[in-house]
This record gives sequence, C-alpha cells and structure tokens, in this order.
Amino acid sequence: MRIVSLIPSATEIVDVLGQTASLVGRSHECDFPSQVVALPVCTEPKLRTDVPSIEIDRQVKAILKEALSVYRVFVDRLEELRPDVIITQSQCDVCAVSLKDVEAAVCQLIHSRPQIVSMEPMQLSDIWDDIHRVADALQIRAHGEAVVSGLKTRMSELAAQTRTLQNKPRVALIEWIEPMMAGGNWMPELLEIAGGVNLLSTPAEHSPWIAFEDLHRVDPDILVVLPCGFDIPRTMQEMPALLNHPEWQTLRAVKEGQVYITDGNQFFNRPGPRVVESAEILAEICHPGRFDFGHKNTHWFSLQTLLQTQPLNA
Repeated sequence: MRIVSLIPSATEIVDVLGQTASLVGRSHECDFPSQVVALPVCTEPKLRTDVPSIEIDRQVKAILKEALSVYRVFVDRLEELRPDVIITQSQCDVCAVSLKDVEAAVCQLIHSRPQIVSMEPMQLSDIWDDIHRVADALQIRAHGEAVVSGLKTRMSELAAQTRTLQNKPRVALIEWIEPMMAGGNWMPELLEIAGGVNLLSTPAEHSPWIAFEDLHRVDPDILVVLPCGFDIPRTMQEMPALLNHPEWQTLRAVKEGQVYITDGNQFFNRPGPRVVESAEILAEICHPGRFDFGHKNTHWFSLQTLLQTQPLNA
C-alpha cells in the first residue's frame, strides 16, 4: 500500500501503526519520525513563515479573503507517486492542508483514484477515532485497536495519579502570541489529565482569540506558551511581544517565575500519538515535585532559564 500523508499528525499516526515504510510522500511540515524528511514533498505554503507571528496572521487573513486555502498541493507529484491512500484533515484551514485542497487535487489525477482519509479532531476522543480511521484505511484494524488501547491506558494512569492532588494550579495555555490565542480543542483535556485547571478556553471548541486584558483578568498561576508550528527557539523570537507589554510584569505567573516555553510544533498542536507526551509535559510543569518523565529542559523550559541563555530581539 502506498500512503501520502499531508499532515504531520497523520504521519505520526502512520508511524505508530508500524506503516512508515509504506509512506511515499509527505507535506512540507511532516518531520517526525526523522526518516520521513527524505520523502517527496507534496505541498507548500502560499505565505512566508519566517516572519513575525503578527505578519503570519496578516498574510493568512489576506489569503483567505481571496482563496480557499493557504496551501498548494502538487498535483503532478501526486500523479507520480500514485498513492492508494491520502491522509489529510478538515479541522483547520490554517494549520494544515485541508480536505477540499486534496479533493480538488485528486479530481485532476488520471492514473489513480486514491482513498482520501480526512481527520477532524476537536477533542481527545476524536484523536483516538482518527487513529482507528487510519488503521481501517490501511486494513490493520486490530493493530489500530491495540495502539489506541495502549495510548489510552497511559493517559488513564496519569489521570489517576493527578485526580487526587489537592493543589491544582490555574493555567493559561497560549497557542499564538500576536495576536494572542488560547489553547483550545483537546488541550483543556490534556491539562485536566495533567492536574491543572484550564483558563480562557473550552474543551472541544476551537482555540479562541484573546486580548491581554483577558489574560490579566484571569491572572493564572502558571502560563504555558506553546505556539502552533513553532519550536522553542522560534517561540523565543516572538516572546518580546509579551515581555514588552506594559502589564506583563504585573501577572502573578511572571512575578512568581511560573512562565514556561514548550515545543508547540512537535507537541500539543499535533493531534496524534504524542498527545500523551504533551500531557506528561504539562504534568511536569504543574507538579514538578511529583512528575518527571524526562521532558524538562528538552521539550520544555522555564522562561527564566531561556532568558539566561538566549538573547531576545527588541
């Protein structure tokens, strides 16, 4: 079976299902596991991504006024690869190549009529359903059931450990810096499993735009910055937008040194098997004396630590 994955989380799902060798193409964003980087790239963005987050937001909004998508699908590349299965998503037109992009591309193919598998995760249970959906398309239903059972068990074991904790910090998750967006969809569930109290967003609903005044109003005990598509160094390039705000120093989390930077690209914003590691990261942040899964100073850092080692742009 020949598989093209046009979304990083789907690539990771194919991998956890043991089918990485069947991948013949990927999106421009797929980068895990590392061996998929050598695969032919089947998409590209219509915007520059090496600019500040506020400019990325401006470009996205401008493109969506004139077009249906901010991505291009290389139809000729798909024709060459002749996939049996193409995996995409219909959850967010900004985060990844969408179902309508793929449907339009497939309509132009001559030599193949691949099955399109579209994922639409809004909450944690949807992620498990998507793994089942991919497994069914790859004709490995039983293996898919075993993989999901293992991931759910790990989540349940963590939730059981945090359920009885008495002091659960109030946490704000920041998914985009400028303009500011709070982490929604499955992230509130991950935070609850990790033993934190979610602020500013609602489970199973799209991530909401917020103003700094909203952040100031809830005044979280802990602030976790996890921008969609940004690794930790890239996030630090954007942090002056928050650090230079006149009210930044008045936040409880800032005054108490409880601001943390995570890899929002590899974790959190990828609705695939590594949501388990994402919950573990939050557990380490919320309850540092209780949990240590080995993610600290690799997949997440305190802002104070990073400021000592990484100079910021003004």
